[in-house]
Amino acid sequence: MEKGRILLVDDDADLLRLLSLRMKAAGYVVSTAANGSEALSVLAMEHPSLVITDLKMDEMDGMALLDAIRRDYPTLPVIILTAHGSIPDALLAADQGVFAFLTKPFDGKDLMAQVERAFNLTAAVPPSSGKKGRDSSWDRILTRSPKMQTVLDQARLVAASDASVFIHGASGTGKELLAQAIHQASPRHSQAFIAVNCAAFPEQLLESELFGHKKGAFTGAASSHQGLFQAAEGGTLFLDEIGDMPLPLQVKLLRALQERMIRPVGATESIAVDVRIISASHRDLEQEMAARRFRDDLYYRLCVVTLELPALAERPEDIPLLAEFFLRDAAAKNRKDVRGIAPEAMELLVSAPWPGNVRQLANVIEQAVVLSTTPRIGAPLIRHALRDREGEVMPLADAKGRFEMNYLIQIMRMTRGNVSQAAQLAQRNRTEFYRLLHRYHLDPAAFKEPGGEAEEE
Repeated sequence: MEKGRILLVDDDADLLRLLSLRMKAAGYVVSTAANGSEALSVLAMEHPSLVITDLKMDEMDGMALLDAIRRDYPTLPVIILTAHGSIPDALLAADQGVFAFLTKPFDGKDLMAQVERAFNLTAAVPPSSGKKGRDSSWDRILTRSPKMQTVLDQARLVAASDASVFIHGASGTGKELLAQAIHQASPRHSQAFIAVNCAAFPEQLLESELFGHKKGAFTGAASSHQGLFQAAEGGTLFLDEIGDMPLPLQVKLLRALQERMIRPVGATESIAVDVRIISASHRDLEQEMAARRFRDDLYYRLCVVTLELPALAERPEDIPLLAEFFLRDAAAKNRKDVRGIAPEAMELLVSAPWPGNVRQLANVIEQAVVLSTTPRIGAPLIRHALRDREGEVMPLADAKGRFEMNYLIQIMRMTRGNVSQAAQLAQRNRTEFYRLLHRYHLDPAAFKEPGGEAEEE
């Protein structure tokens, strides 16, 4: 039975082979890298649950790799192995958040014990803990992006607690969907999940929506009204666009969170409530605090854990996956026989800037499906939906750094490891394309489907 995925990093090929055999025998799926820079490429392609790395390596050593992992994958556990262990090395590693530090020669049982401990401590609450079936919010969050997967790992870890969560992300990145997923994976999953957009109501009406009101409390209050805090009793209250909440109402919300009591508008007695708060905003709340538009004390109540949702442009490898999902959904909803997206059209999608994020992608795909007269969506329809009059795909030569690596990963996934097709799509000859793959340590065989035939030369 597969236990999880481990990335092994060592410039000693013999030790790498020995560790790989040991981990595979224990039931783990293993990826390997000969140095730190190669390991970062593997991390961009895959999402291991644990990294085991040597300390002393050429190009990028274990400490530099640990530092890079901590920046991009803060919850990923790292075990460092070294033949030259010292107290300063161990202290520095501990300060940077290493999971374990073992000196060679190490006892195999000690290493396996640390590996098992890492998987036990980081085991996420399974998505099935809450709502069952394919309509679960976890199942609706589609991603191949390590950056997005890191956010999901953090979300699953925090879901098991009762801590308040703040989700920061641009409009259209899926903040409410993530909030629903956290609720479904929490001990409160059997109770209500109630969402309210704080920017959609004027101050007095928002206060009534949250806390309720008594009959006659204000003009138009013809009957008593139960607020959303009471409606979410025992469950989760999602406060979307919390950064737009007026300051006077922030004071009342803070009191409700501190005292776990609410007082309906016009009432003289308070009511005890038990709800978990998840909030979200496209605004930077720290900047809002600096501008005195958001209260510090409320910020620290709401932001016990902060999750940063990446923009769609930061996760281009997810665009084909999401586009295919939206295509199937739109085709079924609109009763259209549309079954695919042409490669040229997909290139346009992957290279678009997506200021409206996932919501904009869904809109573009549905528009293309509705207007399509053929089973496959072509580039003109996508160009029209994107309002892209030029319609030019970003040249591969203009992509730099990580974007270039993600571009290569995406195009190899699209062609299932066929270098000839990938080179043709990228408008590069095979020799040059192979050089690019080698630069980022990308092996075409890693993209082929299991049991698939080798590419014809």
